[in-house]
Amino acid sequence: RTKTYTLSEKYKGDDFLITDKWSYYSSSDPTGGQVDYLSHSAAVKERLAYLEGSIAVLAVDNKTDLPLHKNRNSVRITSKKKYNNGLFIADFYQMPHGCSIWPAWWSVGPDWPNGGEIDIVENINLATNNQYTLHSGSGSSCTLAQPVHATGRVLGTQCMSAPDANAGCAIVDNDPRTFGHGFNAGGGGVFAHLWDSTGITFWHFARDEIPADITAGKPEPRSWPTPAAVFSSAGCDFYDHFYDHSLVLDTTLCGGYAGGANYPNSGCPGTCEEVVADKSNFDRALYIHCSICLGGGVLTITIFQMRKG
Repeated sequence: RTKTYTLSEKYKGDDFLITDKWSYYSSSDPTGGQVDYLSHSAAVKERLAYLEGSIAVLAVDNKTDLPLHKNRNSVRITSKKKYNNGLFIADFYQMPHGCSIWPAWWSVGPDWPNGGEIDIVENINLATNNQYTLHSGSGSSCTLAQPVHATGRVLGTQCMSAPDANAGCAIVDNDPRTFGHGFNAGGGGVFAHLWDSTGITFWHFARDEIPADITAGKPEPRSWPTPAAVFSSAGCDFYDHFYDHSLVLDTTLCGGYAGGANYPNSGCPGTCEEVVADKSNFDRALYIHCSICLGGGVLTITIFQMRKG
C-alpha cells in the first residue's frame, strides 16, 4: 500500500505573530547565546516580529549599539502543537547569516535530550552548507546507520547527546546554496523532511528547483531526487526516542557553537562579542517572507500527515 499525504497545518503570514499558534520564548538561551529573547508583546513593540502587508518578518535587533558583552534582542518561537511524525515542508525566502549569527529551524521533544531533537536548518557565521543533525537522549542506542543513501557527507554517527557531549549524528549538505549568503542570493528555497517508521529523511530544493507537486500542495516524496540526508530506522527506533516535538525557529548569537572555539576559524573579524556589540552587523539577520513563495509568504511551513492509500 502506498502512502498519501493529507494537509494537517499550514502556517504563513500573521500565523507566526499570533499567540494561539506559536509561543514566544523569553527565558535565557539554553545554548548560552548572547541574546535576550523577547516576549510576544515586546517583540512586536520592538519590531522584531512584524508584518509588511501579508509578509512576516522575524528579526534580530539592528538599531542598538551595545556595550561589549551585553546581550542583543532576538526572537525564538515555538509551535503550540506537537508532532510525532509527518511530512514537514518549510519555504524560506531569506535566513539570517553573518558573523556571530546562529540561526536554526528545528523540532524538539520534552526534557531535552529525552524526546530527541531534529535540526533541519542549522549552521553558523559565514558557513554556506546546511547541516542536518539528530540528538537522542542519554542511554539511547541511536546511531546513524550506514551506508547512507544520500548526497550529503557524514559528520558524526553517534546521536546520543548530553549537555557535555551534544554533537549528535550529522550530515552536511554538499550544496552551497543551502545556508547563508548562497541560500539568500538564490531567493531561498524549500527544506522538507519526512519523519515516519523508516526514519527521518531530508531534502533541500533551491527556489528554481522546487518540485511541482510541492507548489501544487500535493507532495509526492517518492518522485523527488536523492535526499540530502537519511537517518534510517536501522540505526534507531525513531518513534521510541523522538516524540511530542514542538517546532522551533530562532536566531541566537555566539554561544556554544557560533562563538567559543569555532569563532577564530570562521573567517570573521575580531571577537564574537565585538561583533554582537555593533548594530550594523545585523541588517541581514532576518527571516523574511515573500509573495512568490508557497501560499504567499516565507516563512511558509506546511505539515502533512501520512495515511495509507
